[in-house]
Amino acid sequence: MADYIEGKRPIIEALRTNVPVKRVLLADNAKRDPLIEDVLRKARRFDVPVETVPRKRLDDLSERGSHQGVMAETIPFGYVNVTAILQAAERSAAENGGRALVVMLDHITDAGNLGAIARSAESVGASGIVIPNKRAARVTAATYKSSAGAISHLPVTQVANLVQSMERFKENGFWIAGASEHAEGSIWESNLQGKIVLVMGNEAEGLSRLVQDGCDFLVKLPQMGEVSSLNVAQASTACMYEWLRQNEVPAASGRRN
Repeated sequence: MADYIEGKRPIIEALRTNVPVKRVLLADNAKRDPLIEDVLRKARRFDVPVETVPRKRLDDLSERGSHQGVMAETIPFGYVNVTAILQAAERSAAENGGRALVVMLDHITDAGNLGAIARSAESVGASGIVIPNKRAARVTAATYKSSAGAISHLPVTQVANLVQSMERFKENGFWIAGASEHAEGSIWESNLQGKIVLVMGNEAEGLSRLVQDGCDFLVKLPQMGEVSSLNVAQASTACMYEWLRQNEVPAASGRRN
């Protein structure tokens, strides 16, 4: 199913941030104001075709009723399968002294959070992201924007069952680290060396029970302030950089906890 971006400013921003746009649909009675002209100018610059259509067609396509006479149809994101991410992780391990990181998201619902996590994951050299195929955010224009385009350079797979996917990663030599406030020790005390799947929970509920039970160990970020927790994108970034830190410098010996 096609995804559409509605409105002048959102389309300008999408074109500016390299969201893959298939075509721009312009109402036949749209007023050629400066914002519409900017849409048309950017469409020409990025070789995006513009089609003039009856306004009723936009009314029928619109989900929010805010198209302002212009909509953009985006190209569906190219998801991969789990095998592709495993292969990318094995290449990373072979090239980087045995280290590889995969980020798994337990029903993250906000596409902007997905993008922010993808931006950090790409920055630390993660091999891919695993997300559920139902009741979870998928890659949209908001994801491209919040990832600053990083989502285009990172494999993402949608799976039917996170726990089954965790078992497959375990079979391929990964340790599963779940981020949870129920962890006994802080992430600084945990061994994140080597091949790790970092599992981050839902914005409101955290890790589901089955997913938490499937983790090899739990980690949490230490807190000194009064606020209960970071948001999931911030927490993911901190955890990913601790993985990178431990795999960049010799770490003290220790067991996984």
